[in-house]
Amino acid sequence: MKILVINPGSTSTKIAVYEDEKEIFSKTIEHSKEELSKFQKISDQLEFRKETILDALNNEHFDLKQFSAISARGGNIHPVPSGTYIVNEKMVNDMLSLKYGAHASNLGAPIAFELSKEFNIPAFIVDPVIVDEMELVNKITGIKGILRQAKDHPLNQKAVGRVVAKQLNKTYEDCNFVIAHLGGGISIAAHRKGKIIDVNNALNGDGPFTPERAGDIPNVSLVETCFSNQYTKEEILNLLAGKGGLVSHLNTNSLKEVFNRIQNGDEYAKLVYEAMVLQISKWIGIMSVVLKGEIDAIILTGGMCYSDKLVKDITSYVDWIAQVIPVPGEFEMRALAEGALRVLREEEEPKTYE
Repeated sequence: MKILVINPGSTSTKIAVYEDEKEIFSKTIEHSKEELSKFQKISDQLEFRKETILDALNNEHFDLKQFSAISARGGNIHPVPSGTYIVNEKMVNDMLSLKYGAHASNLGAPIAFELSKEFNIPAFIVDPVIVDEMELVNKITGIKGILRQAKDHPLNQKAVGRVVAKQLNKTYEDCNFVIAHLGGGISIAAHRKGKIIDVNNALNGDGPFTPERAGDIPNVSLVETCFSNQYTKEEILNLLAGKGGLVSHLNTNSLKEVFNRIQNGDEYAKLVYEAMVLQISKWIGIMSVVLKGEIDAIILTGGMCYSDKLVKDITSYVDWIAQVIPVPGEFEMRALAEGALRVLREEEEPKTYE
């Protein structure tokens, strides 16, 4: 079965073609600032992005009429449980309205919906960014009305969970994992029997600081900074997500650059790196408590896990909890294809967005 996979990002659109589980074509379509500046809102890019996808497929002589399904990255909609969802009109309208948040991933389902109508093939999204399976007790904070939120990397986390479960001769639904996705954003989650029961808000909330996000901040200090008249609201939000973490301390989001500075004797770079490693490890410990220590493995994934040093340093803190299994990189494209395949093979019931 041929599956078209669509994954829109802020300045590019990744596409891939799978025959069953095998990727036979992939391409990252880059979009220049000049091209995107023509559009006032993200939702206005729909037709433009769709045409670039069709052009790329036509250049490779793919006929969409011969495809079994389209699987797209899911964007901002209201929180839903994990799974593979049929793309419907309500989902498309909610994403294009941007009422739940503006991100390029909002274009995935609308593009898939347009193509599904044009070529008469089903369209799906899989484990969208707003998957919320957190237990209510894990959402409660010390201020009534303020709840912890799940904004993380469910698509990649669940994909690597399935990969490791298979290595252990189990199913993902039979396992308990602590999974840490380590990239520009860092999400660390407790997976219990196929559900993410707790996770930090990796976008702009709690958690360890990251290459560009601030993570946990002492409450009173943050409030005082907000009311210091030194920053606008927008500048504060940028400090939390975009200009925080390594960017705030070292003016770079590159782990490679940090290592270069450490090798050249930069003691402050060494201190900040060690603090980030410690915070990641602390949050792995937090999620281990959520699972009451019943853990099949701690999984480290994401782009930063290509660093053997980072993996080794985190492992030195947490390997007493459970075995640590690194799975570097991201598996989003494959996960999108496999989610559609599970439905087409009737291994999983598709869900309806309401």
